[in-house]
Amino acid sequence: MRQLENYALGKWTHGLGEGQQLFNAVTGEALYTASSRGLNFADMMDYARTTGGKKLRKMTFQERGRMLKALALHLNEKKEEFYKISYLTGATRVDSWIDIEGGIGNLFAYASLRRQFPDLPYYVDGDMEKLSKGGTFVGHHIAVPKQGVAIHINAFNFPVWGMLEKIAVNLFAGVPAIVKPATITSFLTEAVVKEIVASKILPEGSLQLICGSANGILDHVMNQDVVTFTGSASTGKMLKSHPRLVQESVSFNLEADSLNAMVLGLDVKPGSAEFDIFIKEAAKEITIKAGQKCTAVRRLIVPENLIEAVQEGLSKRLATTTIGNPENKDVRMGSLAGETQRKEVREKVNALALSQKIVFGNLDEFNVIGADAKKGAFMPPILFLNEKPFEKTDCHNIEAFGPVSTLMPYKTTEDAIELSRMGLGSLVSSIATADDNIAREFVVGAASMHGRILVMNAECAKESTGHGSPMPMMVHGGPGRAGGGEEMGGKRGVMHYLQRTAIQGSPTTLTKITNQYQYGAKQAISEVHPFRKYFEELQVGETLITEKHHVTLQDIENFADLSGDKFYAHMDEKSLEGTMFKGRVAHGYFILSRAAGLFVDPPKGPVLLNYGLDECRFIKPVYPGATIGVRFTCKEKVDQEKKSPEDIAKGIVKWLVDVYDETGDSVAIATILTMVKKKNQDI
Repeated sequence: MRQLENYALGKWTHGLGEGQQLFNAVTGEALYTASSRGLNFADMMDYARTTGGKKLRKMTFQERGRMLKALALHLNEKKEEFYKISYLTGATRVDSWIDIEGGIGNLFAYASLRRQFPDLPYYVDGDMEKLSKGGTFVGHHIAVPKQGVAIHINAFNFPVWGMLEKIAVNLFAGVPAIVKPATITSFLTEAVVKEIVASKILPEGSLQLICGSANGILDHVMNQDVVTFTGSASTGKMLKSHPRLVQESVSFNLEADSLNAMVLGLDVKPGSAEFDIFIKEAAKEITIKAGQKCTAVRRLIVPENLIEAVQEGLSKRLATTTIGNPENKDVRMGSLAGETQRKEVREKVNALALSQKIVFGNLDEFNVIGADAKKGAFMPPILFLNEKPFEKTDCHNIEAFGPVSTLMPYKTTEDAIELSRMGLGSLVSSIATADDNIAREFVVGAASMHGRILVMNAECAKESTGHGSPMPMMVHGGPGRAGGGEEMGGKRGVMHYLQRTAIQGSPTTLTKITNQYQYGAKQAISEVHPFRKYFEELQVGETLITEKHHVTLQDIENFADLSGDKFYAHMDEKSLEGTMFKGRVAHGYFILSRAAGLFVDPPKGPVLLNYGLDECRFIKPVYPGATIGVRFTCKEKVDQEKKSPEDIAKGIVKWLVDVYDETGDSVAIATILTMVKKKNQDI
């Protein structure tokens, strides 16, 4: 048996002693041992903070995003090697796809998130706040990477996704990680980390791995660290109460297993699209990963008049589930992750059987393809029926973490909401309904007790990712029993690893700090038209003062004819009584269009194209006879990488368009974007 290696302090190392034995979940054969004895957790954490963290914090969000993209591409090339190892955990090809390619997909998703962040090592959060009457004293918020380490204590069911979905977020934020996978399936995590380290894509110190026990690591956390835990609620609560976490006010994110519910709407009839969707999705959630998902459905809440129809339809579908060696192409459900898990699930099934009856499946009688049911950690799908779910409540409190679910009846949507909430906090709930009123009632009523709610119907069925699939840009977590934390969530997740700080000062000072022009800051008047300058040559705060235009009634008439916008305020002076206007007013979009005519430099130059409009506000009415001009200021620059050697090296420039009238007052404010060519085409 090979002993798994830990990656600590920049090198691969074996733990002391024989370590814990790890087994092939399909055959029961001992494969590996794992030990972390001898590792110095304090040194590992210091190494992460001072070596990995220091390098990551110097990188901009754009650089970190490109780093994640490169890592995703690299791991994608190696995925077939991971699939081979994943079979040893009892996972089928489909199960492994969720784990392996789902995890890599998270890296891609967070790489793409860089487009929502500045080309800076830190984030500029929200808008400037005017804190004084004259506008010389303002405030803003920035969010900088925490100067600590993310400690990820993960569950056994997703040895790849569980790691990658977490480190994608902390690495993008600029924080290093120490990953402690569940030991039982850590051999797959080790294989992935070996490829990550070998690729040298991440700065050294960004990622370390503990394959054995991490007992004692929390003794060394500091206030800048972040601890995440995925697993049982009891273990999570024990860790969360660690004195060091309380003493140092350490951020702790808990994602625990939960008794997730799936509801069939009162409007649904047998034979309808929504009925078929419910049956298909329920069967999938019971059998995918052999039910070993924190988002798997544990409670099926069905209108009382459809209990028999659902039981029949679901049992029929579950009966087609072939169980056995996951490498066999005919197998649809593999084994549990190990004998320990099988024993625990059987105990929970027996406990549930005391208050409800099994209507499908038999723990001791089922067929296995290409394997020995006695040697592997196999278990058949089990479907319970609880006819009195408001009275017999074990199904709302006991979770069998395997292919097990309970069917229960309800009368009203209000009852369905209450039953879903009796799980006391879930990661996800879903409802199959074609009636949007029912969907609204359920979502609003159940939302406070669920981290995510999926509405399933024929309209979205083809593209829906399903009940059990957390998405990178959406929050994954839930209240109460589910832990009260949240993971992923796009930008929301990144903010968990950043320290938000309020900054105050003059607009000019805050412009320098944020590298984004703040309204009212000093402007550097450009003698050369900014459209004549390449991306590298432009400076934030650089401003063009344009020529002016005298607005006429004919302008309004012409724009109305050209655009088709003949709104009464522009065209009918007799209709203005009782309005805020004292006469016919120029179209806001005419003002913006005419402003473009004032600031655009027509000849071909470094500006490649207009990339869009971020925001636009029309502040003051412009009447015929007014004179307008533009203060055109470089607001922010965002670098872009070349997609291919033949691509044009370029960046995105955000411009503040401040249109003012003869009194000096702003009449319109907009932010436009242009794509600008770089002078150096070799980068």
